[in-house]
Amino acid sequence: MPPPPLGVAVDTHAHVFRQGLALADTRRHTPDYDATLEQYLALLDAYGMSHGVLVQPSFLGTDNSHLVQALRAAPQRLRGVAVVSPEASDAQLQALANAGVVGIRLNLIGLPTPELQTPHWQALLARVNGLGWHIEVHVQAGRLGDVLPALLAAGCRVVVDHFGRPDPALGVSDPGFAYLLQQAKSGQVWVKLSAPYRNWPVADSADRADANAPTAPSALTGLALRPGIPDYGVAGRQAAQLLLAAYTAKRLLWGSDWPHTEHRHLASYPAATQWLDAWIDDATQRRIVLADTPMQLFKIQDRTQSQTQSQTQAQTQGQSQGETQNQNQIHLPGDKS
Repeated sequence: MPPPPLGVAVDTHAHVFRQGLALADTRRHTPDYDATLEQYLALLDAYGMSHGVLVQPSFLGTDNSHLVQALRAAPQRLRGVAVVSPEASDAQLQALANAGVVGIRLNLIGLPTPELQTPHWQALLARVNGLGWHIEVHVQAGRLGDVLPALLAAGCRVVVDHFGRPDPALGVSDPGFAYLLQQAKSGQVWVKLSAPYRNWPVADSADRADANAPTAPSALTGLALRPGIPDYGVAGRQAAQLLLAAYTAKRLLWGSDWPHTEHRHLASYPAATQWLDAWIDDATQRRIVLADTPMQLFKIQDRTQSQTQSQTQAQTQGQSQGETQNQNQIHLPGDKS
């Protein structure tokens, strides 16, 4: 039985794609399965999520057409993060914005650090800022110091993916993770609590030997983990707590990372929701992470509030029209009524 609706709850990191799409020449992964919009929306419904943020997969490069198609299919419910080149035209960026894109992603895993100080990159960053977008950064923690300074100096709002990607061998002792904690004082950085399996080995996910044992239901979804999924709630908790202390819930986001590319054997949608329960104890803080923070950053409006506002506007317009008609009737020449 599906869990009860959560009101506003935003999954800030997921991908949709299908086989047969044009792939980037340079890519680390080529999926042999489909992750469709219909599947994703069904997951949002099943686990009480009101909204989702679709991130352009790295293997699709700068061809954002499939992302745009998905956003247009559910414009009230979805936002997008695109991948663009510095040479993208103003018209192309505006078209993405019109479709619901609210940021661009720099996925630098396996790629050199771009020269962000060069004029063409600076021009792109200025245009991104002009659109009210953010820059999403996916890079190892040890390289954050090579990327963030230029973005922050340009006045960009920056979202760092997947706990900041600390070195699996170092975890929270990674100097790059310490650097990420220090960036909280800038007020320009947000961090996604997502994809712990990309940071911590299975052996560190706590009680891997007991992975087949049933676990307590998630406070978020009311469901237990599927047997065989490691409990990354323990592995990610220390990092999440350090990030929470540095950034507060107002600068943290949660993402499912569906469909968990290259790690589908280690994750599932209900597991991702349960991990958040383990990472952040306080229900009020979880609500801020799930609702308040992403709604503001990703320009999401509460559908209930939106409907109420629309109804109020319609009523106001109706009353105004009625008053106008009454006034017209009162002032009609020769009216003997």
